[in-house]
Amino acid sequence: MLKTTRSLKPAEVTKSWILIDAEGLILGRLASIIANRLRGKHKPTFTPHVDCGDHVIVINADKVRVTGKKAEQDVFYYHTGYAGGIKGRTIRQRLESKRPGQVVEKAVERMITRGPLQRAQMKHLYVYAGAEHPHDGQQPKPLDVAAMNPKNKRV
Repeated sequence: MLKTTRSLKPAEVTKSWILIDAEGLILGRLASIIANRLRGKHKPTFTPHVDCGDHVIVINADKVRVTGKKAEQDVFYYHTGYAGGIKGRTIRQRLESKRPGQVVEKAVERMITRGPLQRAQMKHLYVYAGAEHPHDGQQPKPLDVAAMNPKNKRV
């Protein structure tokens, strides 16, 4: 009896919708779980070169937590495109800004391998600062990240 490894084809992929409430969750642990779901590593049919992950909806992204002094000390740098235009903002400043969900997006984006497949997988991540989202029609299944490990949630 031969044992063969099955390689999934893009047409055979079935994607489900997952809803995650980020209120009180630790940023790095949350991003790690989201990255695994986007890549499809939680499925037995995982194929590294195929986008076989799920659609992930994250709500309450503005209520995510970081441990220690990272909120004041970790700085995200970006460049405006002009000479001498490097700027930086702390995590706290970004969480209090107009787009607090971008903190979660960037954390997840940096955990997925770079390239065309990453860009395709990141399109299946939907992050919202509040509790409302427009994806009720897809009937997302809630995923309780806080119950997976007691370290995932800060009180």
